[in-house]
Amino acid sequence: MDINNLQSFLDKTGRGEIAYGCCVTFADCAVTEVACAAGMDFVWIDGEHGEMDRLTAMHHMMAVKGTGVASFYRVPACDHTEIKKVIDFAPAGIIVPMVMDENDAAKAVAACRYPMDGGNRGCGFRRGWNYGARDVGEFLAASRREPLVILQLEHIDAVKCLDRILDVPGIDSILVGPYDLSASMNTPGAFNDPEVTQALDEACQKIVSRGILLGCYAESDFDLWRRRGVKYMSVKNDTNALLEGLRAAKIKAAGE
Repeated sequence: MDINNLQSFLDKTGRGEIAYGCCVTFADCAVTEVACAAGMDFVWIDGEHGEMDRLTAMHHMMAVKGTGVASFYRVPACDHTEIKKVIDFAPAGIIVPMVMDENDAAKAVAACRYPMDGGNRGCGFRRGWNYGARDVGEFLAASRREPLVILQLEHIDAVKCLDRILDVPGIDSILVGPYDLSASMNTPGAFNDPEVTQALDEACQKIVSRGILLGCYAESDFDLWRRRGVKYMSVKNDTNALLEGLRAAKIKAAGE
């Protein structure tokens, strides 16, 4: 849909280029506008952590209209009701955190698709239908592929049953959360730990070999992630960007 710019994102990744984005946690939708102005390819609007409520989430999604920047929304949990609350705002993708096994994966896919496509999404047409101005048949056709169903892989137990997760039909993308994954291995942030590295390498190889779009959150080791086959990266969140920018400004002003 034009309002969520998904096609721009898919065109870029489809050309073999990597899409770059940022995680938005602040309530003010000006943050999303700034991310768009900075040239990001997508924004990851975070409803899992921080202060985002449903109305705020919609405003962030509205802020990308006409920019070419895709709007992904992360729900708080793998839960039908949480997905239902925001899916009718027409995000480009729904990010589902802490998918632990094939049952979670199947629930997430079902919540994002209507019954005629094997899901259990409720028929509460709203923004994606342009509030009734759009042809309903056109909207339903688009709903077979939108939003992207993006599952987060961020626990070692999920890595251990990744083959079964990937067998679930309807998964569009797997988004690796390396910090949570390393924490689940009792080594938070130790991305160079041999066991963590092996888990990440093997998981990425499996995902790519299945032809499923691979994404990650990474603020470093970008070349390594590219070698692993990622097609999109969230490279910063808004709080870190603000902190780093202010620190750098102070240092520059003080001549340090």
